[in-house]
Amino acid sequence: MSVSPLPLQRHSIDQYFTQETASEQRHEYRDGRIITMTGGTPEHNELSGSLVVLFRLALKGKPYQVFVADQRLWIPNHRLYTYPDLMVMAKPIERQEGRNDTVMNPIFIAEVLSKSTRSYDRDEKFEAYRTLTTFQDYLLIDQYRIHVEHYVKQGNNQWLFTEYDDLAAQVTIASLPVVVNLADLYEGIEF
Repeated sequence: MSVSPLPLQRHSIDQYFTQETASEQRHEYRDGRIITMTGGTPEHNELSGSLVVLFRLALKGKPYQVFVADQRLWIPNHRLYTYPDLMVMAKPIERQEGRNDTVMNPIFIAEVLSKSTRSYDRDEKFEAYRTLTTFQDYLLIDQYRIHVEHYVKQGNNQWLFTEYDDLAAQVTIASLPVVVNLADLYEGIEF
């Protein structure tokens, strides 16, 4: 006797927002599925914090806004609501119509990789991000070793990939006046 898997429960966007606004936890909305976002490690938190400081200092007084993990992003082509670890947007920011808590026009996104999300961040999530016309730079930061992956948009359907494994390396963000020194980013992280 075989057992058929139960169909995934689908939720409307209205159901998602009803749950999300009442919840103390964050959730992604992936085309009808509501996914609980798990907490991070101290290393994840330290790397995210360092990244925020580096970007805020580099962009101080410039026409950009830096957002951290609690800012929701809407990706209409994939029907995805997500919370990147860090996003940078040109001012004025574009909000989803009818929502004052959801943005749509990142230039730059960074994710700190965890064992449970690394494949998703590299594959499906990056595929969704690439549908945003404003999106130009993607940084993936490993929390378990010194390793940063940088993707820079070159043209339609073209992305240049560069990886860094040396604390002396510098990552130049192509779309922003920002240079990330890996020594500064990984300062205080013990592997």
